[in-house]
Amino acid sequence: MKSNMKVRVPVSMMQVALIIALLVVAPLVRAQAPAFFRGTITAISGNTLTVKIDANGERLVEVPSTAAIKRIAPGQKDLSTAAAIPFSDLAIGDRVLVTPDPKATGPTAQALRIIAMKQSDLALKQQKDREDWQRRGVGGLVKSVDSAGGVIVLTSGAGATAKTITVHTTKATILKRYAPASVQFDEAKPAPIDAIHAGDQLRARGTRNADGTELTAEEAVSGTFRNISGTIASMDSAASTLTVKDLTTKKQVTIHITAEAQMRRLPEMMARILATRLKGTSSEGGAGASGAGARPEYVSGAPQQRNGGGGRGQAGGGDPEQMLSRLPPIQLADLKKGDAIMLVSTDGATEVTAITLLAGVEALLEAPAASQNLLNNWSMNSGSGAAEAASQ
Repeated sequence: MKSNMKVRVPVSMMQVALIIALLVVAPLVRAQAPAFFRGTITAISGNTLTVKIDANGERLVEVPSTAAIKRIAPGQKDLSTAAAIPFSDLAIGDRVLVTPDPKATGPTAQALRIIAMKQSDLALKQQKDREDWQRRGVGGLVKSVDSAGGVIVLTSGAGATAKTITVHTTKATILKRYAPASVQFDEAKPAPIDAIHAGDQLRARGTRNADGTELTAEEAVSGTFRNISGTIASMDSAASTLTVKDLTTKKQVTIHITAEAQMRRLPEMMARILATRLKGTSSEGGAGASGAGARPEYVSGAPQQRNGGGGRGQAGGGDPEQMLSRLPPIQLADLKKGDAIMLVSTDGATEVTAITLLAGVEALLEAPAASQNLLNNWSMNSGSGAAEAASQ
């Protein structure tokens, strides 16, 4: 018994000592682990970069001669094939992933490693992805979801172009969902199919059947956005905001207008013709005038909804969404108090960010359900992962 005690006590003490050592060392290891940040180069001065951070704000980064700088192609994941480049090859507009040196003590971050993506390469990749989403993509409002069977039914189009689309998913399908209050595709996160709900907006690309009513999806992105209709109660140009009284909830909503917002104005005659065409139709799977019901796919730099429908750019015929896309864009300064507007925005109770906004819609508000379905589908933009810079 005594011999056993002599063996057990030293072992127990060693274990305690080891645990204490790990508790002391672990925080130090975590503290020294470099934390990278991602953003876009906005200025270069000497050996210092100004990087606009994706998350928020800007950071100055000194790039010493010892820093490893590599160029990666859009979509490339394997850093072992990335090419080393000199500092002089970096340019304003390039996307970068910066790993700061954890040992640096100065007020300005010093780069240990920079992974860069050339702006022109990114633009080319985005253009190719946009074309692919247009060519092989479908989109619309979610009517139903069969999680077990991997089937999502969408309603797409408005008026004479309205149709139902069945999207089939497999284990290989990449499913993503927008982050709350975000309209950026590169902020969308992986999510299971049961995160998709009726009334959501979804865009998918893959292999379509001949008439485009079925698609086997390689990738899909979805989310919940809000539809708002009303008149502008006030404007704050300095803050780039509008205040609108939602016709459905009867509550005031502050609308933030960003550079990415798609804004158009319908000519009065065109609005009347569209209202006549749409009056009496209803959104099969869409939401009401307000609340959850739409979420556009990758607004920033994304392609327009599909090319189908043979739109002729006139209100009397063709695809209404194509017609809306061809209207000249307007700016915040083109709007005024009292204007009637319809918009798709990020989800929110009292403050939202506009995704698509249509002015000159007094006549369309006579057929709100169908008109909002029109707006939802027009706002559908295709996603592409090209916007993610140096994700490794």
